[in-house]
Amino acid sequence: MFSYRHAFHAGSHADILKHVTLLHLVQYLQEKPGALTIVDTHAGAGIYSLEDGFAAVSKEADSGIFRLAQFADKYKASGKNIGDSIQNYLDCIQAVNRDDHTTLYPGSPFILASLLRPQDRLKLFELHPKEIDVLRHNVNQLKQAKQIDVYAEDSFNRLKGLLPPPSRRGLVLIDPSYEDKQDYRHLETAMQEALQRFATGCYAIWYPVLSRRESAALPDRMKKIAVAHERSWLHTELRVENAPGERRLQASGMFIINPPWTLEKNLAVTLPILVEALGQDSGAEYFLKSFEV
Repeated sequence: MFSYRHAFHAGSHADILKHVTLLHLVQYLQEKPGALTIVDTHAGAGIYSLEDGFAAVSKEADSGIFRLAQFADKYKASGKNIGDSIQNYLDCIQAVNRDDHTTLYPGSPFILASLLRPQDRLKLFELHPKEIDVLRHNVNQLKQAKQIDVYAEDSFNRLKGLLPPPSRRGLVLIDPSYEDKQDYRHLETAMQEALQRFATGCYAIWYPVLSRRESAALPDRMKKIAVAHERSWLHTELRVENAPGERRLQASGMFIINPPWTLEKNLAVTLPILVEALGQDSGAEYFLKSFEV
């Protein structure tokens, strides 16, 4: 199914949760000098305009990155500490923009590319027939382009062939749209295969919190897979509102297999601030739980 375009959701609360978590994972893994291979299974176009196109139609950035940036300014002006995690994220977004005017939002590929050290590699997958051309064009503009491989292939089928990476150090971001219900089944199969080949890798799975049965069951299914392979896990969700009947996405989650020991402590500080910054009604809340083998 190719109707989904990530530009509609660029800079949304779901992107914020995903990218704040992703930044912490990469920075932790890079504390060791060994080469790191990073895989983004559903890369999209890489970077998005917030002033025109799909993002301007949806305006999800208004209640996402723009709202967070305004909140952070007021928060810091009152003498409070917004925290390193949120500040690092905001700095990362601002790095692709000029002055203080945010007109562009970097997706996961651009955020990850900005973090690459000379020894690291980034592998990007995208199947959308229009997005893949845009992604290739955008990646070619980056100074890190020679460290990045772009594949117009099904990442669920291709992932196992990339594991384990030569350095035995890797991070895999899995973030399909789940527009096709088969994505849930493909995810389970891919994770089973990935952990059989590379049990010590770090796997970050993003998902939308929806009323559909498959979405509700996803965390428990990932927990069973992790436990079956004797792997630690961390599960978190961020809800910005609770409005029954509202069609727009109100919550999303991240499920991390083999999370760094620092992640739970970091999110325990970061998530309450994100709820305060992005919450739209009294139903705004976060969830955070982990399991250590």
